[in-house]
Amino acid sequence: MIERVSLFNSWRDFSFFLFASLFILSLSLLFEYQNYKEFVRFDSALVEATVLKQYEKQKGKRVYQVLKLKSSEGITFYTTAKKSLPDMKNSRLKMEIWAKELTFFSYLNSFYAFSKILSTEENNTTKERVNTLIASAHEDVLMGNIYQALYTAEEVDQKTQTAFSNLGVSHIVAISGFHLSILSALLYFLLKPLYGLAQGRFFPYRNSKLDIFIVVAIVLFAYTLFLDAPPSLVRSFAMFLVGFFLYDRGIKIISMQTLFVTIILLLAFFPRLAFSLGFWLSAGGVFYIFLFLIHFKNLNIFWQMVGVSVLVYLYMLPVALYIFQNFSIYHPFSIILSMLFTPFYPLSILAHFIGFGDFCDPFLLWLMALGEDGAKVELHLWLFLLHAALSFATIYSKKAMWGLTLFSTLIFIYAMYQVAEF
Repeated sequence: MIERVSLFNSWRDFSFFLFASLFILSLSLLFEYQNYKEFVRFDSALVEATVLKQYEKQKGKRVYQVLKLKSSEGITFYTTAKKSLPDMKNSRLKMEIWAKELTFFSYLNSFYAFSKILSTEENNTTKERVNTLIASAHEDVLMGNIYQALYTAEEVDQKTQTAFSNLGVSHIVAISGFHLSILSALLYFLLKPLYGLAQGRFFPYRNSKLDIFIVVAIVLFAYTLFLDAPPSLVRSFAMFLVGFFLYDRGIKIISMQTLFVTIILLLAFFPRLAFSLGFWLSAGGVFYIFLFLIHFKNLNIFWQMVGVSVLVYLYMLPVALYIFQNFSIYHPFSIILSMLFTPFYPLSILAHFIGFGDFCDPFLLWLMALGEDGAKVELHLWLFLLHAALSFATIYSKKAMWGLTLFSTLIFIYAMYQVAEF
């Protein structure tokens, strides 16, 4: 078997890539800055935005509504409204917002702005019609919302989000590269026999892998656009393209260079991704998967699947605790749930098509009930930084990986002790 080569074989190649990426980033930031200056040109700005999330909040004796919105230009911002405001989720609003003191940094990230709603209209898009069909398959509104999150990247309510975070399965509910990898594999295995039949009769000279890849890439690209390009999905689709490009040229795919190139290119073209937590968590998950596959590449496929599931859970746990702090006694079962999700996801899609979309609702309701029993487990910054340092050390040393495994296991034991004590 011919050994695959590395992407960068010299500092000259690597430096040229960085220089080109920095040049692209400069152009992207210049474009964004021009848009920013136009946005804050006057004391107020007129925007059209879709309500992504709406929830009630209390400050002292005052109760009000918080709205998370995304404008047609891709700007994410928050505003508040009276408690009496009806449910506006997924509605399209024409608004006047006051953001004169807005900084360029906040413009790229997200910000709060005082606002005035000028008009509202239902967001009758294809995505909303699909969401309506999904909801109609479930008697429980909560169940419909969970499947909407799985298929159309819909925001789930705070209670659901906390419950799944306590169970350690937030990465399953929030659509990400995990879902895209399942869909791409499913599409490939569905298309391969059909293509083989046609190729034998009509075009035996064609490269089947390239042709199937192009079809799958087109479908995944359309799906990503349909979902309004969630950052974690953009990362996954970009890695899908980069991975095939490298594979087709005999270059290593399971390599930190692949992940690094993908992240740098995405940040260069889309600087807003730098402020997306979902993007970085998605990249972190791939980082730990690659670590395992690089250091344990000689294991058979079964033990690789088991090892990846267990160790990536342990490695991501300190990150999740530092950011979200949600944990429960049932959190470790997310390892099994993650493995079961691979067959469940395509089967659940099929079930919705044939009219049995609610077949798993009792189980999900039971899971939600388990997720209500959780506690806050805080991780100090210095422990998180130590975890990050060990993580990067494992790129170069397998011994460091054993150290990272031991450290993550101790964090797991600490978290279990905290919830048991609670």
